[in-house]
Amino acid sequence: MTSAGWFYTLLVLSTALFGQPPFKNLVVNGLVLAEDGQKMSKRKQNYPDPVEIVSLHGADALRLYLINSPVVRAETLKFKEAGVKDVVKDVFLPWFNAFRFFLQNVERLQREEHVALAFSERVHELPRNVMDRWLLSCLQSLVRFVKAEMAAYRLYTVVPRLLRFIDGLTNWYVRSNRRRLKGELGQRECLAALHTLFAVLYDLVRLMAPFVPFLTEFMYQRLHPLLDAAPQPESVHFLLLPDAREELIERDIEDAVEHMQTVVELARCLRDRRTLPLKYPLKEIVVIHKSQSALDQLRSLEAYILEELNVRTMTLSTDRSRYGVRMHAEPDHPRLGGKAKAGFKELCEHVRKLTDAQIEGLLATGHLELAGHSLEPEDIRVGFSLHSDESKARFEAHARHSLFVLLDVVPDEAMQEEGVAREVCNRIQRLRKEAKLQPADAISVCLHTPDDKLLAVIQKHLDMIAANVKQPVLVAKPAAGMDVVVHKEMELKKSQLSITLLRGHVSSKQVSAPSGGPAPFCQFVNVEMCAGAKQGEVATVLLENPRGHGVLEWAHVHELVRRIFACSGRVHLYTDRERRSSVEAGGSPLLLSGSCVFCFPSQ
Repeated sequence: MTSAGWFYTLLVLSTALFGQPPFKNLVVNGLVLAEDGQKMSKRKQNYPDPVEIVSLHGADALRLYLINSPVVRAETLKFKEAGVKDVVKDVFLPWFNAFRFFLQNVERLQREEHVALAFSERVHELPRNVMDRWLLSCLQSLVRFVKAEMAAYRLYTVVPRLLRFIDGLTNWYVRSNRRRLKGELGQRECLAALHTLFAVLYDLVRLMAPFVPFLTEFMYQRLHPLLDAAPQPESVHFLLLPDAREELIERDIEDAVEHMQTVVELARCLRDRRTLPLKYPLKEIVVIHKSQSALDQLRSLEAYILEELNVRTMTLSTDRSRYGVRMHAEPDHPRLGGKAKAGFKELCEHVRKLTDAQIEGLLATGHLELAGHSLEPEDIRVGFSLHSDESKARFEAHARHSLFVLLDVVPDEAMQEEGVAREVCNRIQRLRKEAKLQPADAISVCLHTPDDKLLAVIQKHLDMIAANVKQPVLVAKPAAGMDVVVHKEMELKKSQLSITLLRGHVSSKQVSAPSGGPAPFCQFVNVEMCAGAKQGEVATVLLENPRGHGVLEWAHVHELVRRIFACSGRVHLYTDRERRSSVEAGGSPLLLSGSCVFCFPSQ
């Protein structure tokens, strides 16, 4: 008996005997066809080898590709290996990078600030940060949705919603909170962001486990040891799905962030339209919306919008006329065709001639009599345009629904210079990546250019470049004998720029000594005075003399430094200006040879 015959027999018997179908829920799959639309055939070999697909992309990627396809809606699928590859690229890699970024920052806190972290799978108090609250609210909404849809056997709605959440987690939360997660805004903000991210990653792993069993197990094994609770089950697959916490769902915050995302996406489109990279700051963004409450929501997220778009100021307004913004209408052909029939063309012309006031009235009342026909808001498509010459010269405009964004695109010399400095940062970071350096690797950056204008820009923004790179940045050529990690010549804005990465932290005197001579033959450290009358002065201390003999301990180095800088009391030496780590923590002085240490005299 065929499967169709077997199914038919069950249906007939159950209906005849009991007057009801033989099932409570029926899950039907569609057919998986070859890429050309034909049935997969062993004879034609018109399909890729499944073993190779799994070996190359992983079983999880294949599972998710099929579960998120028309097959689960009982429709046909033209199988494409590129679709499996896209799952890895668009879903797994961003998700895994967010997971790895979390672990890296937990390890950084433990290593640098000696903070022993223990997390809870439940957030016990509402965070202060609006993006933390947004992410937690979205997670609880997701949990509620997934459990309801799976209970109703609507499996085809679940995975798309899960993937949208992962996109929000990686492209919005982690991206906009990187500085908080890395501790740049203080330990308190860092801990709050890490606790939020842990709670979300932990619940997301449990939600995704039925669909992505292997990757979620890998993540779970690295997350559950961080819990402060009693020992957890050995596998994520022994856990039930989490329950939604209704008290954490804040619909108004979800709406606020949705408005923020719309503003950011529209402004990015405007930058792309004018070929203005995000590295180059702009003066102003103007957001126009008829709802004051929506504008108030955007105001609470102003810092995120300005940082994401690299814009100086944001202006919010409900007054379109102030900026010369007017509405215009285009007919919705399918709807108007059914209404007007013979008078369709004439009605379309009348729709295109609607005034700003008429469109406003239609949207407000939901009704407009035009050319003998009754129009509804759904019958037209509303657009926005600039009619003020001043606004046209200064702004680029874009709109979505009732939200209108104006971006000031008039160039400014100071902002152009800052953009060039950000380009320099980008080139340095790319060179670090090419050299396969880790963020914790101590290096110094030497910049050199024969172009006076570029040189002036680099010197003007040197502090900003060093803050972004988080390593010493020097405008000089490295001296002979220095430990060069990588050197590269490149072109930036039609000017030559050379970037050299040196191992360890070095001082400006070492790389550009007036004599132009080589670095000391013996092992040494440079010492920079960071307080007092001699602040900013740099001295070099030989750690051995002659080479291989007379190696100093840190006590001797401290005494030499005290004498060199004529300090009356004790001096304290650190590996960084923030005094986070003393030199003794690094072991023997020889381990810091070639680097720069920072001196603070006792008060």
